[in-house]
Amino acid sequence: MAVNYGSKRIVVGAHYGLRDWLAQRVTGVLMALFTVIVLAQLLLTKGPVGYDLWAGIFAAQWMKVLTFSVIIALIYHVWVGIRDVLMDYITAAVWLRLALQIFTIVWLVGCAGWAIQVLWRL
Repeated sequence: MAVNYGSKRIVVGAHYGLRDWLAQRVTGVLMALFTVIVLAQLLLTKGPVGYDLWAGIFAAQWMKVLTFSVIIALIYHVWVGIRDVLMDYITAAVWLRLALQIFTIVWLVGCAGWAIQVLWRL
């Protein structure tokens, strides 16, 4: 008979809970650091905040790469969260959960493509 308590507990499942929890914390910290960097650039520049200032901040290649990296982190953060919500709350209709997961993936890939278009003006 299996023991479900104490140190002899049998753990089953996909074993991705801790990894995803940690990934969400890491991506959250990356997004917060990016926000601090952008705010620091805004506060340290002189003059009015307008289109020219924003275009200047995001004109540098390193800022484009950093921004895209943060967008990828955001997309992964969103995927983990939406996937967990779908797995927790859509249990009876597996086909519906799969369809919503596929829709979410397609949507997020589209958002990444749009980010590339915007950042590099393709």
